[in-house]
Amino acid sequence: MTAAEIIASGQRTVQLQAQSVHDLQSFINDDFVKAVELLSGTKGRLVVSGIGKSAIIAQKIVATLNSTGTPALFMHAADAIHGDLGMIREEDVVMLISKSGDSPEIKVLVPLLKNFGNKLIGLVGNTQSYLAQHCDVMLNSTVSQEACPNNLAPTSSSTAQMVMGDALAVCLMEWKGFGSEDFARFHPGGSLGKRLYLRVSDLVSKNQQPKVMADTPVKEVILEITKNRLGAAAVISNDEKIIGVITDGDIRRMMEKYDNIGSLKAIDIMGKQPRIIESDSMAAEALEMMRRFNISQLLVMEQDRYAGVVHLHDLIREGII
Repeated sequence: MTAAEIIASGQRTVQLQAQSVHDLQSFINDDFVKAVELLSGTKGRLVVSGIGKSAIIAQKIVATLNSTGTPALFMHAADAIHGDLGMIREEDVVMLISKSGDSPEIKVLVPLLKNFGNKLIGLVGNTQSYLAQHCDVMLNSTVSQEACPNNLAPTSSSTAQMVMGDALAVCLMEWKGFGSEDFARFHPGGSLGKRLYLRVSDLVSKNQQPKVMADTPVKEVILEITKNRLGAAAVISNDEKIIGVITDGDIRRMMEKYDNIGSLKAIDIMGKQPRIIESDSMAAEALEMMRRFNISQLLVMEQDRYAGVVHLHDLIREGII
């Protein structure tokens, strides 16, 4: 293949897949509504099953549902008829995924499930198939053409299945009012989780609290900033209220402006409008403030009193950036 042929093949694959997803819009219909209502009202779980590529898509859908507040289990269609049917409870809903809807495993599994009395959702690409005719709710994932040049290997069809599963998950999230705090409970690990649950107070508690009084001599101010290595010190009142801030930049500007600094006090060089964030704010919010104002640290306040400094390096260390 030439470079041009490779590019053309790749573009054709993307176009066919995109078309299959676009066509799904017409299949978001009354049956889709029934599926969402059924799953939102069940006291059990959704057990998702399939064979071949559909089994892989089933596992992805299960992972998405679990992480967004809808309890789900994966059951391989072949294993189901060799003992795994035991995982299904009376109150569970079952969803079978199949492009053809006529594979031998599906034909064996459907009547068994019907005998159990569980509601059955069919995510199927053939509306005339055995599965389509015997399920309680049918989700249509028919595609006009696979991206495979032989129109055989599941490509467009598996994409359509996955998108239909995502559509279910998102609708159920909205139905249940599943918000960012709920998401954080299920995603505590990694940078994503930290963005959702890590608060400024979690970072400040590990830092020193560089601070000076308004009448502190400049020499002592420099020592305080240097000792704590946070690039700033809060200027506070007797009752621990923040009245200003002195940063490394303020020290440099002072050196440029004054020949004799011996008589200068903190109040003479401090910034009178420090950027302040509450300790119970999210760490991600602190990052946004630093980006917005192009600064590397924020003073932290807790119950109207100075609580410390949160630095850009804290956010880097925790993987927020």
